[in-house]
Amino acid sequence: MTTVYLIRHAEAEGNYYRRIQGHWDGQITALGMRQIDALAERMRDVPINAVYASDLSRTQTTAQAILKYHALPLHIDSRLREVGMGVWEGRSWGDVLHDDPVQYDHFSNDPANWHVEGGEDWGHLQERIYNAVVDIAAKHDGQTVAIVSHGTAIRSLMCRLYGVGSKDIHTVQHGDNTCVTLLHVQGGDIQIEYACDNSHLGDGLSTFSRQTWWRTGSDLGNLRFVPMNLMDEQQAAFYLNCYEDSWRAAHGDTEGYVSALYLVAARRWLEEDQRAVAMALEGETPVGVIALDTQRGAEADKGWIGFLYLLPEARGKRYASQLLGYATTLFTNMGRKAVCLHVSEDNVHARGFYAHTGFVQVGESTGIGAPLLLLEKPLGGGVL
Repeated sequence: MTTVYLIRHAEAEGNYYRRIQGHWDGQITALGMRQIDALAERMRDVPINAVYASDLSRTQTTAQAILKYHALPLHIDSRLREVGMGVWEGRSWGDVLHDDPVQYDHFSNDPANWHVEGGEDWGHLQERIYNAVVDIAAKHDGQTVAIVSHGTAIRSLMCRLYGVGSKDIHTVQHGDNTCVTLLHVQGGDIQIEYACDNSHLGDGLSTFSRQTWWRTGSDLGNLRFVPMNLMDEQQAAFYLNCYEDSWRAAHGDTEGYVSALYLVAARRWLEEDQRAVAMALEGETPVGVIALDTQRGAEADKGWIGFLYLLPEARGKRYASQLLGYATTLFTNMGRKAVCLHVSEDNVHARGFYAHTGFVQVGESTGIGAPLLLLEKPLGGGVL
């Protein structure tokens, strides 16, 4: 018999940005790194004989929690990957809910009937993750193995082991980031001692403690993004109202603010790329704006965020991360290696947000009232 600790990866960019990451190869977030530290302490004195992970970065980084106290090689098995999401890869959950509500519902509540272009069949997912666990266990009979995989892949295996059909998937819990499931494997028989335990985290480190979708089934909070038409007077006025409010928040007043200059720049960005300026909506309600200069920095393989803004009533709801996710996903898809922006030295709140999301200061220039700090964040990922 083989003892298997089956572990979900730490929080990754897709979890934080609320974007779909099946085979999308996103990086671990700052919170995720702290979760890995907690997982390392949990597993410190567990006698591990072998460590496996999928071929995606988020599982391999998470596996370092085991390797921190166990001098072992990391084995890579592509069968441990997350479900392939096909044409949904990298999109926001809010977008697919709006554009394809039927398939969204199938994926959430009856995944055997979920079918999108390039998407992986539920039965195929269950078979490959089951075979991977059984094969790995057979190689290490009588030993203890740690396997790092993904949320939906692990949940599909739990459905198979519990004998739960696709339509009853709601009876099988979701697993928090770095949650641990303990299995005992003998041949093709797999027994579950416990499932999806995240007791090493506590509310301070739990991804789920900051979200409600996994508990309530509510789709609220997943934003969708619609390209803006700044030749339309109403949309142009909305954009400029947002920009003026942002300016006032950053500088204390509107001195130096010239609306025409910022509207001309945004219209130019849209001419260069129709995705460059987008309105963020929760359902049908506008909550913010993201504007990108896709040409600035291109020669250095960098992207540029010109404007990121949330309406006052939308703040404090973790929406800013989804606007940032829109930008980083677009630039990653364009092959850019980093994304840059300016922030006023006086804008303490914004500086804290960008520092939390991986931006570092790489320069400084003269601004109106206070210096402008040049921030940069490395990009990685894409679909393998």
